[in-house]
Amino acid sequence: MPISPNFTSMLSKTWEINFTQCTPNGYLKYTELCNLLQLTAAAHSELGGISFADMQEFHQAWVLSRMRVEIEALPKWGDTVTVTTWINSLENSRSVRALEVQVNGVKIVGSETFWAVFNTQKRRPEALALPYAHFELFPDKKATATSFSKINIDSGREILFEKTVCLSDLDIVNHANNVKYLEWCLDLVDPKLLLKQKVASFDMNFLKELSLNDTVQIHENLQEETCIFSITKEDKTCFALQLHFKSNSEL
Repeated sequence: MPISPNFTSMLSKTWEINFTQCTPNGYLKYTELCNLLQLTAAAHSELGGISFADMQEFHQAWVLSRMRVEIEALPKWGDTVTVTTWINSLENSRSVRALEVQVNGVKIVGSETFWAVFNTQKRRPEALALPYAHFELFPDKKATATSFSKINIDSGREILFEKTVCLSDLDIVNHANNVKYLEWCLDLVDPKLLLKQKVASFDMNFLKELSLNDTVQIHENLQEETCIFSITKEDKTCFALQLHFKSNSEL
């Protein structure tokens, strides 16, 4: 698709939180929060002519490599949220995109994401084949207090669960969708920590793609205010998640 006449280098979209997106306490699931962030990023790329459909002419797609989310509060059922996104950097095969979520004009979530251009036939990164100079960049406008980072996976970790990737885990790029990794790990967290909104932030590193029928192991390393999950296939790490919980003084 050509660049939309409505394209702007900073995009805001509103979303209404419905009951299917919420946990039993009526607040938005962390996985659904990530879905909203990605849907907003996708809408911005579509307006700017670098969407999945545009890139598929060159057998390319954006894939998420790293993501950090900082949470002051979660929206609840019936809330209308505004998600705003802009690009910090974009060159060759890599892009850093910022996003923030507001309710009634108050920022409650900030996210920094790192994306790579991926050839869906060769299954490897490559330079973006489409023009992107029309995107104004905002390198100094940050959405998070801390940037995404590499997660250090301690060797002293416990295997919690083994899983086989199924069809419902796959997305349009024909690999396990990034939100699925988060879902698998959060299902192993004490529900009270999630329902009481004790997650202050989380980082995700996506290292290797997973395909249909792959068998993986989920590992955990639990510390006082931090929990690190890793997902491995044949002893090679494919994904890492670091959850930081609010201390009692922050509650």
